[in-house]
Amino acid sequence: MLIPGLRKTDFRSAAHLPTLSGSDVGLSEVVMSEQLARSRSGEAAPTTARVPGRAQLLVLLAASCLSVLGAVLIAPVLPQMEAMDTAADVLVPVVLTVPALVIGLTAPFAGIIADRVDRKRLLLVGLLLYSVVGTAPLYLPSLQAILISRVLVGVCEAAIMTSATTLIGDYWSGPQRSRYLSLQTLVASLSATVFLALGGASGTQGLRTPFSVYGIALVLVPLAAKLIWQPGGHRAAGERLTPLPWRSLLTPYLVTFVGGIVFYALMPTGFGTGMLLPTLLTWAVNRLDFAQRGRGTGVWTGALFVGQFICPLLIAAIGAGVGGLQPSIGVLGIIAVVMAVTCALVIRRNNTPLDITNDRSTDQRAGFPEGRGQGWAGAAGGGRGAAAARRP
Repeated sequence: MLIPGLRKTDFRSAAHLPTLSGSDVGLSEVVMSEQLARSRSGEAAPTTARVPGRAQLLVLLAASCLSVLGAVLIAPVLPQMEAMDTAADVLVPVVLTVPALVIGLTAPFAGIIADRVDRKRLLLVGLLLYSVVGTAPLYLPSLQAILISRVLVGVCEAAIMTSATTLIGDYWSGPQRSRYLSLQTLVASLSATVFLALGGASGTQGLRTPFSVYGIALVLVPLAAKLIWQPGGHRAAGERLTPLPWRSLLTPYLVTFVGGIVFYALMPTGFGTGMLLPTLLTWAVNRLDFAQRGRGTGVWTGALFVGQFICPLLIAAIGAGVGGLQPSIGVLGIIAVVMAVTCALVIRRNNTPLDITNDRSTDQRAGFPEGRGQGWAGAAGGGRGAAAARRP
């Protein structure tokens, strides 16, 4: 005799479950009850959670390098661009720096789109438009038009950087997430050296030639379309976004802003940056669950890039008051020391490890098995954990 609303196939699928005993009995009970509920409601059974690997990581790391490409690629040809317009003395420096400001201003909005709409689609649209507006100076007639294209490059970079970092936070957790966020910073830093050399080499063929390199984003579009997926599907219509935990995020955001300011002024060897940026990003991301991660990552990215944009302006302003470049850098050094002492006091009161992820419930709703941060223990392990959590 069949239970009303339950198909024979449900019993056949349940019959093929491995025999469980002891604490694992709860898993079979949960599976059977969920199958029964879905069959009565007509809801389709969920698909098996996809497990990210090296292919997904490589695509996301490559996408993360594009924000560095926008900043350093055209630096070697700036002197040649000064001959394009009588106002080049003002416009040329802005052409170089305006993407960073635009990233800082638009990354929080990109985070809203990532949480409200779709991380993958944001990444794909950002990559596609980046290749279009990035290569536009190849044929644009004036320096003013190139400046507009650079503003749009910043918008695309904000979308790419926010979605790529958010997806790294989605796909991995715990110590594994921390390692990959550190690797993201490392790869982006190394790519800056490569892109600078590439810009210089291609610049010998003409001041517009380096802009052709922006077309590399087109290579990533089909790869991302095939290998990257949106965790958890789409949001329900009218569903409200979960508020960000501003009290726990305020400190890492403030430190990130100051870190962006001292990024170029006080860390020429990159040693401090290599420790600072992954730590700050992990500090912020691990305080976010799946429903908050896009917006939280976007605000973090915005704080970093606004700080970087303000850095030369602040140095110039301080230098005018204290008598030169060296004294102004000294003032920034004092600010960095004050921030370091403040962080030490704050962390002493809350010494929770930064690589501990506390977003299991939302990650399970997004389609991820529990234990993924330790190398993806597997759906079976996650199921046992979920079954135990649901017992009264």
